[in-house]
Amino acid sequence: MLSPAVLLLLGWMIVPLSMTIYFSFLSYNLLMPGMEQFVGFANYEFFLTDPAFFEALANTLLLVGGVLVITIVGGTALALLLDQPMWGQGIVRILVIAPFFVMPTVSALVWKNMFMNPVNGLFAHLAKGVGLEPFDFLSHAPLFSIILIVAWQWLPFATLILLTALQSLDQEQLEASEMDGAKFGSRFVHIVLPHMSRAITVVILIQTIFLLSVFAEILVTTNGGPGYASTNITYLVYAQSLLQFDVGGGSAGGIVAVILANIVAIFLMRMIGKNLEA
Repeated sequence: MLSPAVLLLLGWMIVPLSMTIYFSFLSYNLLMPGMEQFVGFANYEFFLTDPAFFEALANTLLLVGGVLVITIVGGTALALLLDQPMWGQGIVRILVIAPFFVMPTVSALVWKNMFMNPVNGLFAHLAKGVGLEPFDFLSHAPLFSIILIVAWQWLPFATLILLTALQSLDQEQLEASEMDGAKFGSRFVHIVLPHMSRAITVVILIQTIFLLSVFAEILVTTNGGPGYASTNITYLVYAQSLLQFDVGGGSAGGIVAVILANIVAIFLMRMIGKNLEA
């Protein structure tokens, strides 16, 4: 009964992957149809020795790491705040989670034009209000700007997962520790944080898988620039394939990106397995 669905899924995955592997061994440029020829691993060698690859790899790691730090720390703080009894708690939780449902392209446009615009943006008006010169985020700190935009999108997801884990904590432990004279910091470090460790690990795994393929935010805001300052591996593959029309080189880059993503996923899955066994 499951075989049709399994075959469809395998076809959906294997056929495009097989075609990508096939194209990665060809010198195939869309501007020169009919001139394809087999070049072996030349595309891989060109992609892996291109200085832009190492810069894009570093940007990818910085992007993933920066967003994870912001979302884990901010998500934990928001989860602790939203777990407190307050008036309108349900409305506040909906407002906090709302950014996760905004499309990446829309959120990038909002941040680019309404917040980070050096002339009419909110940050520019705030800077002028305190007597400072407006700062052009997308020109002078492009990667940091992308990190802020992506972190704003993923912060609600981390908050929701961590809040769920926090609400499953036995309140009697906290009350007993408070009666014994433990301060908030001690309770958080020795009781709350160990209880949330599994949820934090899950957040890291899920977000890392998606953050490795961030694309829309870069395309809408910086186009990978200035230079390669905000180019990640995903955008580099796009530029190689669709801006330079080099299907062979772009396919080789795509295979390299898939291999790197699988290495990261396997490492994180093992880390989660050890965490769950503990």
